[in-house]
Amino acid sequence: MNDVRTARAFIRSRGRGPTSWSDRYVSLFTLTVAAAVLADPLTTAFAALTATSRQVDPSRLGAGIALVALAYAGFLSLARRVGPVVLPATDAAWLLLSPLPRRNVLRRTSAILLAASLASGAGLSLALFAVLAGSAGHDTLVLAVAVLVGLSAAVGGMAAAVVAQSSPTWESWLRGAVVSLVVAAVLTAVAGSGPGRQVLAAVTGAPRSLGAALAGLSAAAALLLVRQAWRALGRIHVSSLLATSTRAGHLAAAAVVMDPGALTWAAEDNHWRARVLRSRPWPALLSRGAPWSRHAVSAPMALAWHDWRRLARRPGRLTALLGTAALPALAAQAQGGLSAVAVTVLIAGALTAAAVCTAGARRDGEDPGLARLFGVNVRAVLAARALLPFLMSAAWLTLALGVLTVTGALTGPWWLLGPLAAPALAAGALRMARRRPIDHSMPVIDTPSGAVPTGWVVWALTGVDVAAIGCAPMLYALAVRPPDPGAFVAAQAVCGIAVLAAFLLGAKTGVRRG
Repeated sequence: MNDVRTARAFIRSRGRGPTSWSDRYVSLFTLTVAAAVLADPLTTAFAALTATSRQVDPSRLGAGIALVALAYAGFLSLARRVGPVVLPATDAAWLLLSPLPRRNVLRRTSAILLAASLASGAGLSLALFAVLAGSAGHDTLVLAVAVLVGLSAAVGGMAAAVVAQSSPTWESWLRGAVVSLVVAAVLTAVAGSGPGRQVLAAVTGAPRSLGAALAGLSAAAALLLVRQAWRALGRIHVSSLLATSTRAGHLAAAAVVMDPGALTWAAEDNHWRARVLRSRPWPALLSRGAPWSRHAVSAPMALAWHDWRRLARRPGRLTALLGTAALPALAAQAQGGLSAVAVTVLIAGALTAAAVCTAGARRDGEDPGLARLFGVNVRAVLAARALLPFLMSAAWLTLALGVLTVTGALTGPWWLLGPLAAPALAAGALRMARRRPIDHSMPVIDTPSGAVPTGWVVWALTGVDVAAIGCAPMLYALAVRPPDPGAFVAAQAVCGIAVLAAFLLGAKTGVRRG
């Protein structure tokens, strides 16, 4: 341990000066301001839960538990993707390959992981308390159980991810745990709206000692996993740590330049860098033997085929994306009806399904000169690239509206709005793919809630505005929920096609970045 401290002190002495009292004051002041900013929304949310917990319908317990399980599965998946053991670039270059004990080199990273786990566990505990308080009343014991289970689950999950980074067996177990959580969430949601209500009612009436025992077991399991993770720190392979260090460098660079788009590029590059792709023949639709190969139709489709192959080579992500179509129904069931939150999840999910298929359009926007070298009309290529986002958003939105209809949140042929809103969603996704980086030179607007940088707002709303305009009939229909949505279906058909056509006709033939 002393050797690691000496090495770090030597590196600091050759770089910037030693840490002064003003540096420590700035760090402490920053933490204090962050705590003060987060304290108000957290206390407000806690007060709202305490005030309304007795009025919550116990039948929503299934949807609430399912959402908590999905959030925990997302936490485990994120920990797997990040590393989770990450080293700064300097430590990875100088200390990792040195003869210093690796566990001591990773001690500071372990402390950061523990802090991140506790912060995530706090959010998980708040969500769990919202579910338990609504079904069993609120008291000190319920709060203690929720806090202990949430913190134990977060710390134990992070520790399991650390062990999985050093062991392929644990990696497969952790992947199986994520899949099991998703399956359990689906079964719980189905049980909450079907014949399993009696089982959930029995859970709400369970004695409080059972919850206390469950909290104790979760805490003991978390401690065992933390001990196992501490032992596994010295066995993590160097290549894994170097890869996570590279990803951390990409994240730091994106944070410095404040460009969220750089994160998606880094994720894509990291995914495809170490993979060997097999060559496949072109489909007959795009080959030279096609009846229209002498015309200009096959050339734009040939350029757009890259997006189809990219999507087909990641079937796991495609399956997970289609599986998220049940989230709007879960949100509606948890809140007792189709609320604004459920509608927001519905539109955001459909737009995400379309945006996943726009990597080619982003490449064209990053390097318009390369796109011009193909000698193909830019609008024709953009129209060809709109086909896959159209189909994906149509499939996702139709499936989501169908699940909402099956669960009783909607009644009628609402699924017809899925294919009709897809053109507008495809236009919005393509506009998002072609947007410029954030312009930080734009003015900052003072509002009652604080200063709002307009550069971020413009960047975030680019593409969303087109999708909102094109889906206006559907959004209004979901707000008023008429008994016969036939008129809104016709209006959505006209509006969706008109927005996509206007976007393609008004698209610029060259996109400059920066």
